[in-house]
Amino acid sequence: MKLYYLPGACSLAPHIVLRETGTAVTLAKVDRNTKQTDTGESFLEVNPKGYVPAIALDDGTVITEAQVVLQYLADHAPQSGLAPAAGSPDHYKLQEWLGFISTELHKNMGSFFNPKQTPEWRETVAALLGKRLDYVTTQLDGKAFLLGDTFTVADAYLFTVLNWSGKAKFDLSPWPVLVDYHKRLSERPSVQQALKEEGLI
Repeated sequence: MKLYYLPGACSLAPHIVLRETGTAVTLAKVDRNTKQTDTGESFLEVNPKGYVPAIALDDGTVITEAQVVLQYLADHAPQSGLAPAAGSPDHYKLQEWLGFISTELHKNMGSFFNPKQTPEWRETVAALLGKRLDYVTTQLDGKAFLLGDTFTVADAYLFTVLNWSGKAKFDLSPWPVLVDYHKRLSERPSVQQALKEEGLI
């Protein structure tokens, strides 16, 4: 298996999951501008959409979109407990979280990196993102992880998005539950390993 990634991007979430499960993987770093990998491969030939993450399986199949990649990795390491069993109520709760993180948190936090974002646009997005984080806080309060006591692929994704807050200059201090959550997850061995391998610490 090969993971195509950009340091610190949403591909960090599957990178964390791969380290969590101990899955053998080759890492391919993608250049944001040239769309070439660090070995000279054309990323656009791998994923014509042009963005990470993408995983290439040994049979040549390529899977893209963060939430789909995360579910695939969890499904293929069932012993890890990173996703509840298919058909269970918690399985659908996990799907709900992956969808919410992707559409409501990832897209909004990610928009802060758009150089064309005006102050007015930023203010509007920040207000909406604040409401979404209010909701996450109510769901996390008193729990170690999004689904309770068990770390799942949704936690890897939420950590990744929250990790952008510093670079995006978005202050998380109004949400101390999230600050604590982010700090705790940053100390997890799989997270530390992925961050080191991407040159982020």
